[in-house]
Amino acid sequence: QIYLEFIQGVPADRGGSAIEDLVVPRAVAPPRTLAIGVEQWTEGLDSSNMLLALDEFFRRKTVRELSIENGLNTKLFVTAYRSFREYCLNEKGGVEPALLVLFHDIIKEGHDVERLFPYFLAHARKVFPHLEAMDDLRMISDLTQPHNWYPDARTVQRKIIFHAGPTNSGKTYHALKRFGEAKSGIYCGPLKLLAAEVFTRSNELGVKCDLVTGEERRQVSNVVYAVDNFHPSAHISSTVEMLSTQMRVEVAVIDEIQMLRDEQRGWAWTRALLGVAADEVHLCGELAAVNIVKKLVEPIGEHVEVRYYERKSALTIANQGLGSLDNVQPGDCIVCFSRKTIYSITRSLEKLGIKPAVIYGDLPPGTKLAQASKFNDPNDPCNVLVATDAIGMGLNLNIRRIILSSCTRQGELLPNYSALQIVGRAGRFGTSFSDGIATTLRNEDIGTLREILSKPVEPIEVVGIAPTFEQIETFSFHLPQASFVHLLDLFVSVCSISDQFFICTVDHMRTLADLIDYIPLPLKVRYTFCISPINVESKLTSSAFVKMVRRFSSGQCLTYDWMLDMLNWESLGQPENLQQLENLEKVYEVLDAYLWLSLRFPDMLPDELAIRDSCRKLDAILQISVENILEILENSAVGDARKVGSILKKMRERAQTEKEKEEYEKSLNQELRLPDKRKGLKKWAVLP
Repeated sequence: QIYLEFIQGVPADRGGSAIEDLVVPRAVAPPRTLAIGVEQWTEGLDSSNMLLALDEFFRRKTVRELSIENGLNTKLFVTAYRSFREYCLNEKGGVEPALLVLFHDIIKEGHDVERLFPYFLAHARKVFPHLEAMDDLRMISDLTQPHNWYPDARTVQRKIIFHAGPTNSGKTYHALKRFGEAKSGIYCGPLKLLAAEVFTRSNELGVKCDLVTGEERRQVSNVVYAVDNFHPSAHISSTVEMLSTQMRVEVAVIDEIQMLRDEQRGWAWTRALLGVAADEVHLCGELAAVNIVKKLVEPIGEHVEVRYYERKSALTIANQGLGSLDNVQPGDCIVCFSRKTIYSITRSLEKLGIKPAVIYGDLPPGTKLAQASKFNDPNDPCNVLVATDAIGMGLNLNIRRIILSSCTRQGELLPNYSALQIVGRAGRFGTSFSDGIATTLRNEDIGTLREILSKPVEPIEVVGIAPTFEQIETFSFHLPQASFVHLLDLFVSVCSISDQFFICTVDHMRTLADLIDYIPLPLKVRYTFCISPINVESKLTSSAFVKMVRRFSSGQCLTYDWMLDMLNWESLGQPENLQQLENLEKVYEVLDAYLWLSLRFPDMLPDELAIRDSCRKLDAILQISVENILEILENSAVGDARKVGSILKKMRERAQTEKEKEEYEKSLNQELRLPDKRKGLKKWAVLP
């Protein structure tokens, strides 16, 4: 094990920084004992001659090349050289005799300065101790052969079937049909709602199926088909991250396989594709993923059978935008890219007498399902939907027309594959809205939408990958003093990957790691907390997360009563404005994270059932809140108006104060211009 110092107190950059930006040099102290008879070694040596030799050493091309071979790039080389020079020019008694003899031979006998390199390298390894372990670190962080990480899958000669087609083409239907026919199977979906839908549908068809997500393990009708987490039922519906690569099944279905390219979650699809131990692997997704899938499985000798599907119903791009919300019709879905836009459009629709269903990311699953059910029900007066782009995957919705509120997301044009996924939700085979229409809210955006959709979807060329915990743990053995954040950064910096992979962003993990960096935790526990599904962008969630980790670290259980006291959600009641609504959503998110953690640390988070019951109650409250969204928006508008009024009042008061101050200074200046006043000031100025 070696010691590596890192920059402390400086916010780390996003993973992928160069190694020279992550390490800092250590000071190398001279020996505590002076060499005996140092005079005989230093006779005739002076600092000026030694400096000339060192400068010549610094300029040698061979020295630079040798340094690079030993892990010293330009920045590290310069830093190490400065330290070495200072060490050599120190009091001669503090320098090892062999080095002094070498300097004597170089200066007096004309020996080559390159003979200094072994001493320089030894010194550089004291300045940057990680250099001694670089070979080991690079070997540990070699991610070029990920198919070798899954020995169970490599014992199976898998048959891979790719169901390629657009939205509403029936590709997933055919894959799930094979899933139901098999003696055993696993479905891997991108969302909890999709996994829950497959779970419900399978059991309704008589296929006993368990549900496994990060926050939940569920068996149908309270009949325990799964004895425990290690003895699941023959069929499992799960989110893709929850796939066990040790479990052998007959059929695996991996949905939305094009998510391989996702910057944050792509690693989970790559892991599922390479690691699922199934006789048949059914992939469902875009045609753009076919070639990269073939490349990924080629090294393991597996063949990909591609089955192509066409959209079952027509999809038409409108000639013009909606123009006005007055033109909204039953079956319309207005897709927004921010909550602010959702609130604005919802409020405008309700003022027109149209009560829409509302779906966005922060709502609990129960509320989303309730809103989707209202929208899909032909007997319900709610026949318009306002939602985020999350509807591109997941809920089955009877949408006639998709209306994009904008063609940009976070300031950038929608990628064509994302736009196709969203507008493809218009029209649903077998419903009253079998044919779909896509348009924009503003007339001026319809040309942009047409241009985006007319471009061919580029084939996926690289897919996401991420280090396993075991790799990070082994990495940490060589860097015992490094913080978890810097372990991640250094791993990403030195790891090697092949051309068809990229390292998925670790921003979320690093954000959580930064928050709890000062809290003592074993590495495995810290890693688990840092991959928990909690968004700490709000003060409420970040504070709750830190408090939970701190209590865990102290060895105290995170009980229901303690959580209730910390969050005090029972006192929140029905939200009356947007701030209260958002706070309630954040409380639900914290409780959801508790459920996720309770399945990993059941002894320390023992009250899963009580917390789950509270989640159901909060879900019910939020369902009512969404039903009354106009009232909440109106209350918020009144509150905002009062706040603005208060601010304006303070601004007027401040302006009045500034005006009075200005008038006073003006009158004072006028007085100071009078001759007698100036004389007085002059007199005061000369007083001692």
